[in-house]
Amino acid sequence: MKLITAIIREVQLDKVREALIETGINRITVSLVSGNGRQRIEEMYRGLTIVPDLIPKIRIEIAVNDESVEKAVQTILKSAKTNGPEGSSGDGKIFIIPLEDCIRIRTGERGPSAI
Repeated sequence: MKLITAIIREVQLDKVREALIETGINRITVSLVSGNGRQRIEEMYRGLTIVPDLIPKIRIEIAVNDESVEKAVQTILKSAKTNGPEGSSGDGKIFIIPLEDCIRIRTGERGPSAI
């Protein structure tokens, strides 16, 4: 079992979510987050150019069985990219973390079947 965490642009959420549902992955958690990386956005505020330290992003978390990891990652990669096949700075990151256990609260079921 793995926990896939993807940080993506806010505008790409619907596209990513729909693509995941099409591939059979429909159990996701979405959070609004802020952060910074290489992406730079300049905004105008009262005539001054400002570069915000933290840029709003979306964090998607998906718990999957080992056989679904690559399918989920490829789906996120294809649907989160902007500006063609090359993408652009600020498209996001994907993290894959081993998931030690999963427990369904309602039934007490554990392991891969609980996902």
